[in-house]
Amino acid sequence: MIASIVRFSIRRSGVVIALAIAVMIYGLYSLTHASLDVFPEFSPTQVVIQTEAPGLSAELVETLVSQPLENTIAGVPGIQFLRSQSIPGLSVVTVIFSDRSDIYRNRQLVAERLNTLTSQLPQSIVPTITPLASSASTVLGIGLTSDKRSLMELRSIVDRVVRPHLLSVAGVADVNVFGGEVRQWQVQVQPEKLILHGLALEHVIAAARKATGVRGAGFIENTNQRVIVTTEGQALSREQLSQIVVRETATQSITLSDVAIVTLAAAPSIGAAAINAKPGVFLAIQGQLGANTHATTLALEKSIQDLEPLLAREQIKMNARMFRPANFIETAIKNLQSDLLIGLTLVVIVLFLFLFNVRTAFISSTAIPLSLISAIIVLGYFGISLNIMVLGGLAIALGEVVDDAIIDTENIFRRLRENRLATTPRAAWDVVFQASMEVRSSVIYATFIVALVFVPLLTLGGVAGKLFLPLGIAYILAILASLATALTVTPALAYLLLSKAKLSAADPPLIAWLKPRYMHVLDWIERHPLSTTTVAATLLTIGIAILPLLKGEFIPALKEGHYIIHMSAIPGTSERESLRIGKKVAQAIGSIKGVQSVSQWVGRAANGPDTFGSHYSEFEVEIGSLPGSEQKRV
Repeated sequence: MIASIVRFSIRRSGVVIALAIAVMIYGLYSLTHASLDVFPEFSPTQVVIQTEAPGLSAELVETLVSQPLENTIAGVPGIQFLRSQSIPGLSVVTVIFSDRSDIYRNRQLVAERLNTLTSQLPQSIVPTITPLASSASTVLGIGLTSDKRSLMELRSIVDRVVRPHLLSVAGVADVNVFGGEVRQWQVQVQPEKLILHGLALEHVIAAARKATGVRGAGFIENTNQRVIVTTEGQALSREQLSQIVVRETATQSITLSDVAIVTLAAAPSIGAAAINAKPGVFLAIQGQLGANTHATTLALEKSIQDLEPLLAREQIKMNARMFRPANFIETAIKNLQSDLLIGLTLVVIVLFLFLFNVRTAFISSTAIPLSLISAIIVLGYFGISLNIMVLGGLAIALGEVVDDAIIDTENIFRRLRENRLATTPRAAWDVVFQASMEVRSSVIYATFIVALVFVPLLTLGGVAGKLFLPLGIAYILAILASLATALTVTPALAYLLLSKAKLSAADPPLIAWLKPRYMHVLDWIERHPLSTTTVAATLLTIGIAILPLLKGEFIPALKEGHYIIHMSAIPGTSERESLRIGKKVAQAIGSIKGVQSVSQWVGRAANGPDTFGSHYSEFEVEIGSLPGSEQKRV
C-alpha cells in the first residue's frame, strides 16, 4: 500500500501538489475561523446551585437551605460528588457528574429536582443554577468610574444599560457586577414611634407589601364580553409610599410616615469595587462553555464602542481592558508565527549547508507548514480549540515534523546524483521511487515511535488529563501529518524539482570538511569501546541523580502581562475597611513602573463564581507586555 501511494505521488505529482496547495488554502481559511482560547476546558462536568438567603447566618443557611438541597439532588443519576458551602446569606451546592455525561441533560435533571423543593425552603428563598460558563471564566474585565455621578447613579446605569447590552453579545454567559450602590426605596422604621402608636413591625411589613408589587385582578364577564381588570394602586413615588395607611382607627389613620422614614437609599451590598484606587464599578464578563474566547472578546469590544457616546454624555469613564485574556492568545499566536518562521529559516539554512542545494532545502521545508496546517484542520474538525496547550504541542512538534522529509529528500538527492554517473541511467521517476522506498521503513518506524512517546498523555484523568490531552493530540497529529507529507508531497516535489536539476557530483563544502574529522572521531570510538561506554554511563548516572533536585510545576510559568493578587483580612471586616486597605495596596502597586491599571473587587457578585465575604479582595493588575525582568519585579 505504501509503495502504491509513493508511486502514485511521483507519477501524478501535479495532482498531489495541487491537493497540497488546496489543503494549505483551506487550512489558512480554517485558521482564521478557528476557536481561540487561553486554556482547554479543564473544569469537571458540574452544575452549581447558588441560593441567596439574606439575613441568615452560616448555621441557618446550612440547616434550612444547603441540607434540603443536598437531600433533594442526591438521587440524580450520574452524580459522582456532591459538596456544599454555607456562608452568611448564601448557599452554594456543587454537583459533579462523570466527565462523559451530557452537561445539558445534567442541568435539566437538577432543575427538575429543584422544582419539587419550593415548599421546603424558607419563604422568598429561590435556588438558582448558575450560567454555564467556561472553565477560564472571565473573558473581559471592565472598570467604570465617574467624577460627576454618584455610586448609586453609576450602578443604575450599569444595571439598566451596560449589563443588558453586554449580555446580548454572543458567547457571553453572565456579567458579574461588583461595586456601586443598588437603588431602592427603604422604609426605615423608628421603633419609638411604633411603640407610641401600639404597632408591631409586622404591621409595617404588611402595609409595605400591599403597597408594592403589581397584582392581577382577574376579569369581569357579562353575557357577551369579558373585561380584564387592571389595578393601578402601586405607589410610584416616595410621597405616595409615605401616605400608605398602616392602621386606621375611628379617630385617625396611621401612615408609614408616622412610624418610619421613607427614603431612597442604597441596598445592603455584598460586594464593592475600586478602579485605580477610586471607588467605582467592576464588571467581570463570563464566557459561555465552548465559546470562542478571542471572538467573544472582539465582539464585546465592538459592543462597548456602541456604549461610549452614552457613557461620555453621562460623564462616566470606562477602562475596557482591566483584564483581557485575549492579549495572551494574540501573543501566543504571534509567537507561534515567529517560531514557524525561525524554524523554516533554520531548516533552509541547515539543508543548504549540508546539501548545498536550494531546491532540496525548499522541498524539506514545505513539510513544516503542511504538517502543522493539516493538524489544525483535524483539530478543528473535532471541535478542539487553539489554546496554549495545542499551540505548545505544535511548537514541540515544529522541530520534528521536518525529519521525515529531510531523510527522504537527502536520499533522493544522493540517488539521483549517483544515477547520473552510472553508465546506464534509469528513469528519473524510478530512481525517486526506489530512493524513497529505501528509507520508508525506517521513517515510518521512527515516526510511530516518536508519536508513541506522547500516548501516555492521552490516558491521564481529571484536570491534568483535560489540560494535557489537547497537547498530546496536537503533537501526534502533527507528527502523523509529517509522515503523510513525506509519503506524498516530498517524493512529488523531489521528482518535479530534482529530476532535471543540475546536481553536483562533489560533496558539499561543509560535508567535505566534516567527513574526515568525523571519521577520525568514529575510529577513536571504535578503538576505545570501554571508555566510550564509561563516559555514557557516567553522564546517564549524573542525569538520573540530578532529576530529584529539579523543581516540579503543574504547568510552566506564563508571562501573560496580568497578575491577580489575593488579599484577605480578618473575617467580619467591612467593605469600607477592605476598600481602605485596598486603596493603599493599589497605590503601592500603581507606583511600579509599567503597571497600566489596578482594579480591586471586594466580596462577591450575585450568582458570581467566587463566593467570599467582605473581608476578601482580589486585585487585577494589568502590566501589558514587559521584559521578563520587569515582570519578575512586579
